Amino acid sequence: MGWLSALPVVGKFFDGLFGVIDQVVEDKDKANELKASLEQVMQNSDLTKFTEQIRAQTSIILAEANSQSWLARNWRPGLMSLFGFIIFNNYVLNPWLSAMFSVNVMMDIPPDMWALLKIGLGGYVVGRSTEKVAEIWKKNG
Repeated sequence: MGWLSALPVVGKFFDGLFGVIDQVVEDKDKANELKASLEQVMQNSDLTKFTEQIRAQTSIILAEANSQSWLARNWRPGLMSLFGFIIFNNYVLNPWLSAMFSVNVMMDIPPDMWALLKIGLGGYVVGRSTEKVAEIWKKNG
């Protein structure tokens, strides 16, 4: 599957999709033709905007990480740590305290916080995946 296997999520998706094609399409030549066609469509996809967006996000994060200001360097990790603490409090600590001492210290979680948490984790996952793909392309390129 070439470069698709370098992207963990996409590679697994296409592995599953190709497995379904093998099960549903009885004619093996037709199945192989369909899989080749799908792979060709993906390889010909223009990922320029996606890669430009990832590069822009990466440059912003690198600029913050290399900043002289402590606050500029640490606001993202600090915010994610705060979100992690709130989740720990609400789903681990608070149930235990409530059961043992009838104390309720649950913090409200606004929907926007969940959105930020998803973006933060998603950015980390996409960033790490992109780094791994870049390493593979450098080795193979």
